[in-house]
Amino acid sequence: MSIQVLLMADVKGVGVEGDVVNVSSGYARNMLLPKKLAAEVTDGMKKRLSKIQKDREQKKNIELEAARRKAAEIQKVSCTIPVKVGKDEKLFGSVTAQDISDFLKKQGVEVDKNMIDIANPIKELGVFDVSIKLHPDVKAAIKVWIVEE
Repeated sequence: MSIQVLLMADVKGVGVEGDVVNVSSGYARNMLLPKKLAAEVTDGMKKRLSKIQKDREQKKNIELEAARRKAAEIQKVSCTIPVKVGKDEKLFGSVTAQDISDFLKKQGVEVDKNMIDIANPIKELGVFDVSIKLHPDVKAAIKVWIVEE
């Protein structure tokens, strides 16, 4: 026998917070309800669910708009990173996502290094296209110039 419950937190393999799911009555009674991971669906809960979904949608739209604004900011920035170079234009070290993040921070754009998508550190002079994932739906692309110091 199964019952409908409203998830109050993310439950692996079941759903995310705010979802209404059908689970076995034993799982609900012994696991979800005592740990306050879920609540039984009632008329009051349905109203609460409606508010949670509305708030979640509004928060998602705000985050998406903020990511789009940040992408526009990032694309205005010229990213030129001077590095020390040895013989045959070989770099001493390499340019990593952290270096690009630090440079952007100096330009007034805060970007976490984990958002910057480079497969391998850059180890040569030149111009490179770097993708920055700001949101699941928003990516910004910048050109990074690696020049001799």
